[in-house]
Amino acid sequence: MKAFDIFYLRKLGLSNSQIRKIIDYEKGRGEEVLRNRLVVSGCKEPFDRLQKAKKLDPQALRAEFHSFPSFVVDDSVYPASLKEIYDPPLLLFYQGNLDLLQLPALAVVGSRMASPYGIQAVSKIITELQGKLAIVSGLARGIDTAAHKAALRAATPTIGILGTGLGRVYPLENKRLQEYMGHHQLLLSEYGPQETAKPYHFPNRNRIIAGLSVAVLVAEAKVRSGSLITADRALESGREIYAIPGSILLESHEGCHQLLKEGARYVSCGLDILNDLKLT
Repeated sequence: MKAFDIFYLRKLGLSNSQIRKIIDYEKGRGEEVLRNRLVVSGCKEPFDRLQKAKKLDPQALRAEFHSFPSFVVDDSVYPASLKEIYDPPLLLFYQGNLDLLQLPALAVVGSRMASPYGIQAVSKIITELQGKLAIVSGLARGIDTAAHKAALRAATPTIGILGTGLGRVYPLENKRLQEYMGHHQLLLSEYGPQETAKPYHFPNRNRIIAGLSVAVLVAEAKVRSGSLITADRALESGREIYAIPGSILLESHEGCHQLLKEGARYVSCGLDILNDLKLT
C-alpha cells in the first residue's frame, strides 16, 4: 500500500491494525474500492466513514501529505528494531537526518514536571555517555526537553518523536527546539502533518520511543505515568530498563523506585549504561 493511501485511511480514523487487515486482504484480491477497504478493516460504521471521505478536500489532503517526507513499514529506511514492537507504525513522517536511525539509541523519559535534580541528573548522564548513544525522547516539557537539550550541548545526536503532526508545535515553549532539531537532528511522527495533540497520541508514541532504542532510561516518574508505559513497552520488546533513584519523600520519584524493585538497572552515571551495553 502506498504511503498516501495509509495517510488517507488514517484521516478517516482507521487504526494501524485495521489498515493491516486491508493490506492483507488486498494482497490476495488486487485493487479494491474504498468501500471494500473500510468493510474489510473491521472498523466501526464504515459507511459513515465513506461520507467523511466525500467531505475531504483531495487537493488539500495531498498538499498536507506532501508538506513533509515520509516512509512506510516496507521501505528500506524503516528501522528493523521498530518492526519488533507491538503495532509498529505503518507510516512515519520525518524532518531532518534519517541517518540517525542507524545509530544505537537510548530513550530518555520522565516527568513533565521535572525537578532541578531530575534535569541535572539527565544532563550529567547524557554528557557522560560521550556521544556513544543517540538520545530519543518525546519533545515534551520536563525531562524530555532536558534530554534533548543535554544531547545538543554534548554534540550527541538526538531524535524527537512527536505526539502531534510535524506541522504543529506542542508544547509551544519548545518551538525553537523543535525547529532546530528538524533542521539539524531528526523528528518523527506517525500523525498527519497538521494533526493536533490528542490525549491518546502520547501513550501511543511511547511505543515508538521504546522501539527505536536499545534501552530506556527513566529519570523521574510517578507510579502512574507515561514514562512507565514506555518502560513497559520497552520490556515487551526485550529492551533494557535503567532508572535513576531519587528522594523517598517525593511522589515524582516513586515510579523509578518501583522499577528498581522490579529489576530495572540502577544508574548513577553514564558509565553504568555504557558498561552494561558493552560500549566502553
